[in-house]
Amino acid sequence: MIEFIRGYVDYVCPEYIVIENNGIGYQILTPNPFSFRKSNETLVTVYTYQYVREDVIALYGFHTREERTLFTKLLQVSGIGPKGGLAILAAGEPRQLVEAIEEENEKFLCKFPGVGKKTARQMILDLKGKLQDVIPSAFPDLFTPEDEYPVSANSQALDEAVEALKVLGYAEREIQKVMPALMKENLSTDQYIKLALQKLLK
Repeated sequence: MIEFIRGYVDYVCPEYIVIENNGIGYQILTPNPFSFRKSNETLVTVYTYQYVREDVIALYGFHTREERTLFTKLLQVSGIGPKGGLAILAAGEPRQLVEAIEEENEKFLCKFPGVGKKTARQMILDLKGKLQDVIPSAFPDLFTPEDEYPVSANSQALDEAVEALKVLGYAEREIQKVMPALMKENLSTDQYIKLALQKLLK
């Protein structure tokens, strides 16, 4: 098991990031790749989870150990695979997820892509009372301060955000519902994604 990879963000796309470490580029799938800024000057630490199946070997990465722990717990739920786990975590509000599970709020859980009533019920049955080691305060706030992530001055950030939402499993019609609100803002890709997810989960 690779506990973490520390290096420079060499590439970011809607599905994954590439971390360069000692001349090796690690492809890492993350809940929201655009929350990692491409930089050759800032070292980042990505906490990883290696997923191995007969037909796939993949690295999944997270900002914190707690976020990774929640991902691994989601994978234990019947009906949730890695893609579903990433989509659930991409909203950037794991504390809401934990609260929904503890309060048996199936309606909230069904708002995530690929989660129906059966899967929502299974999440509650499998995870309620078992998330004590997932500390909500350890997760980043919904929006990162503007001085850390510069505001984008063009539509490229919004286009990238839309592609990232599609990768997470949201349908075109769902994305179009929140587009008017997104188009009113001038944000970074990461912030567009988080704002969209906030509205999609209402």
